[in-house]
Amino acid sequence: MRAEDRFYKTENDFRNPYARDRDRIIHSSSFRKLEYKTQVFLNQEGDFFRTRLTHSIEVSQIARSITSHLGLNESLAEAIALAHDLGHTPFGHIGGDALDECLRADGFVNGFEHNFQSFRVVSSLEKRYKGFSGLNLTFATLEGILKHSYPYKKSFLPSIIDEQFRLDTHPSIEAMVVDRADEIAYMSHDIDDGINSGLIRFDDLMESELIQEVVKKVKDEDIEKEDGEIFRYRFNSHLINHLIYSLIAYSKNRVKENKILCASLDSKSELPIGFEPHLETQIKKLKKLLFSKLYQHKDIMVKMFAGKQAIRGLYTGLMQEEKMLPISYYEQLENKKKHRVVADYIASMSDRYALSFYNEMYGKLY
Repeated sequence: MRAEDRFYKTENDFRNPYARDRDRIIHSSSFRKLEYKTQVFLNQEGDFFRTRLTHSIEVSQIARSITSHLGLNESLAEAIALAHDLGHTPFGHIGGDALDECLRADGFVNGFEHNFQSFRVVSSLEKRYKGFSGLNLTFATLEGILKHSYPYKKSFLPSIIDEQFRLDTHPSIEAMVVDRADEIAYMSHDIDDGINSGLIRFDDLMESELIQEVVKKVKDEDIEKEDGEIFRYRFNSHLINHLIYSLIAYSKNRVKENKILCASLDSKSELPIGFEPHLETQIKKLKKLLFSKLYQHKDIMVKMFAGKQAIRGLYTGLMQEEKMLPISYYEQLENKKKHRVVADYIASMSDRYALSFYNEMYGKLY
């Protein structure tokens, strides 16, 4: 397929092209399913915790704030942000890892990769038009979904995609903003969810210099940890604002210098979007702390292990008996390899549907 055959031109639309991309993403079935896909806590844990849908909305809000201050295209960043997680499987990253392991164990060396799956969702798997597949999104939005901040180095992509998207180059600066907005969003809301769940306390994180700084800002408002929900809310607000303002301050002049030259940056170049070196170090240390204190907490690991078992069981069952596939997927077997159809179906599932289908196949998992 040639690049010019992929899309048709939309005439007489009151929206700019990236706003149109945003609307098509929001109205897609894959976007709606994010409501029931795990961020860290399974959707069944309660109505407070973030899901992939609320996370995508938070990333979009942060990305819009940053791009508006940096003079970048706010609609482009919003579209990329809302679509960046569409390819995630049920049960978060651990579900994607399990599906990747299943595919590789069956000899499919390309496995599963969620960035490419998100790209496939919007460019191929969503069906909205007669005559071609996908959501008919612009090049810049598709490139941002696929690459995030860096050249896409997976060697298994079809050559036509490489030709169209120049996989050895960086994406737009707006895509880089979304990548850092994603980081800001998940760090802040994972702390919020973790503390609200009782799995961690602020005291568990106080070895982080960044956390110490933000806690001090909350206490300067005469709010103490004993104030519970108010303290947690103010902490979350201060953390997000601190990171956003710091990113804008460090990136502003660099964006002006690199606005046109972004695609020509080489792999050793420092990206125009980022934090000053000391804060980058603080963020890396906080991530390691969250990994050990929260993401590897016993209660999280038990539920995620169950999620991995569900993914493995679904893959095994559907590979053995393809007639359990819905008719829309079963019909694809005429033109696609079975492992890819099965993987696409599993990746499209919500947490609750994946568990329900697994329990229907094998008996109740939990």
